[in-house]
Amino acid sequence: MKKPEGPKRPVLVLGAGAWGSALAIAAARQSATTLWGRDPLLMQNMADYNQNRQYLPNIEFPDSLQVTSDFDAALAAVSSSTYPGLIIIGTPIAGLRATCRDIADWLGQASRSVTSVVGVIWTCKGLETGSGELPNEIARQAFASQPTLATGVLSGPSFAKEVAAGLPVALTVASHHAALRTATIEALHGGAVRVYASDDVTGVEIGGALKNIMAIACGIADGLGLGTNARAALITRGLAEITRFGCALGAQAATFAGLTGLGDLVLTATGDLSRNRQVGLAIGQGQSAIEVLGQGLTAEGARCALAVRERSNQMGLTLPITEAVCAVLFEGMPPRDAVGQLLSREATTE
Repeated sequence: MKKPEGPKRPVLVLGAGAWGSALAIAAARQSATTLWGRDPLLMQNMADYNQNRQYLPNIEFPDSLQVTSDFDAALAAVSSSTYPGLIIIGTPIAGLRATCRDIADWLGQASRSVTSVVGVIWTCKGLETGSGELPNEIARQAFASQPTLATGVLSGPSFAKEVAAGLPVALTVASHHAALRTATIEALHGGAVRVYASDDVTGVEIGGALKNIMAIACGIADGLGLGTNARAALITRGLAEITRFGCALGAQAATFAGLTGLGDLVLTATGDLSRNRQVGLAIGQGQSAIEVLGQGLTAEGARCALAVRERSNQMGLTLPITEAVCAVLFEGMPPRDAVGQLLSREATTE
């Protein structure tokens, strides 16, 4: 894909964790970029050392990357150009609703216009705890006062450390707004980063959410020493489960054969940098789920599994791998018993 030619638009990344910082570094290799974080001490440390020593140590920031904890200043930086800026929300899903509302409030002030930005994309993966809503459903509510604002999601098989280090990566931007898809490609596509376009927002979000559940399952199987045959079966049947859930919510089946479906699933289920896989490995090797989840290791799949199970039950869907992961993580089922339940299911067509 040839990167579209044109002026460089300013980019703002909200959220200075590992993934937000990695995206800001990637964007800054293409355009003037601002990275915002809510912790003044963390952001000052980044400014002093020109790197995110907490999340991405030893990776220097490009000269075109500015950091700040001033939200108003960050929004002003991305919207003051004659060429509308791009906002990327790099927070976890728990912070998406509040961040979208803050942006909507800022844009709603009398001196500003939604036309000062080309749109907003988010990168978080999962379903919101409590509501069970996907990111696009959350954003639709939070941006109700800005109905013309273009929105979308950026996802795909990627580890933050590798993206920040400049290693090759392919991502997908999904939006119902062609201009926002193009703007995201302009901002990120180039060098080692490839960005592909899609209009299947729901499919891209579901692929990114449920692959974390399947990665926990694969980690458990590997921790139990069940072999590569079992891992291949879990990945394959996990993809079928993701597709079944996604299509029930209106996603396009073809999406799950691409980067944000199969690609992200394979990476997260097999990659050593996958936190979700690490959780599964630890449980499969004998640690209790309570102990592992209490160690502070962030695993989006753990929270997501409960929300997916509840929403699938409401729709009358059967998701056996998700059910097994929930039983192990939250109901005290021994991992080998969960595997036994999966193996004892009746045979069916592929």
